[in-house]
Amino acid sequence: MLKFGEIRSEMSSSVLPLLVSLSFAVLLLPDFTEARDEDYGYGGQDTKKPFCSWKCLLFTLQWPAGFCQSLNNGSLCSIPQRINNWTIHGLWPQRAWGCCDCWRMFPSDIQEVEAELNEHWPSLLKSRSSFYFWSEEWNKHGACAACVEGLNSPLRYFQIGLKLRRQFDIHRVLEAAGVTPSCQRAYKVSEVHQVLAPHLGEEHEIQCVTDHQDREVWFQVKILLSHNLTLGCGHRDGVSGPERPPSSGHPCSPHAPFYYFPIDHQRPLRPCD
Repeated sequence: MLKFGEIRSEMSSSVLPLLVSLSFAVLLLPDFTEARDEDYGYGGQDTKKPFCSWKCLLFTLQWPAGFCQSLNNGSLCSIPQRINNWTIHGLWPQRAWGCCDCWRMFPSDIQEVEAELNEHWPSLLKSRSSFYFWSEEWNKHGACAACVEGLNSPLRYFQIGLKLRRQFDIHRVLEAAGVTPSCQRAYKVSEVHQVLAPHLGEEHEIQCVTDHQDREVWFQVKILLSHNLTLGCGHRDGVSGPERPPSSGHPCSPHAPFYYFPIDHQRPLRPCD
């Protein structure tokens, strides 16, 4: 029978190589602690890391009557009776890589602003609830924006979107300049750009879609913002390239007039037929 000292000696000789191997393996593992604190940086702005690689944002407002023209299946479109103004399409970090897809959003996260979201950021699709729309925007774009302190939760992200909507009240600006929805009058990009530029910056983009009669119809406005939410962005690559959010719209032609259709809640797809 082995004595106690002999047992300890035998155990040491067999366990020591295993401990050395485990220690060596640990040394080879990447330091995830630093990645968690700095890459996601919820509360920080380490733009050198891939999780916060973006430097520009697009804040996009859509005109409901134009949105309905953008759908392949117009019967899917629904404009609630309460909606008679420009609504938010999205707030999108540009050229953002490696966004966290693990931060799920729940109704309780945005309960505080739900009434405002229903008014200014509603779903215009019959097949998609507003909460589904908001969840999709958060998962695709909000989680990428969360590396900035003011956007680092679903509530803060949507609060900022609503704040920008109040700041860029383009309906009021257009109406004051005599640019109002009409089935008869067409507008030129240059005249509308001139009205909006003092409020949205020179780099905003006026987008159109083509309706069933091949008319150019005003769809949405894209407003370029910097990392700190000020107008414009010096990084021009922020609004181009494959990472740009897909859109069925296109820049309205500077050579052809476009229509600013009125909203028709009963016939959202055919307001001017």
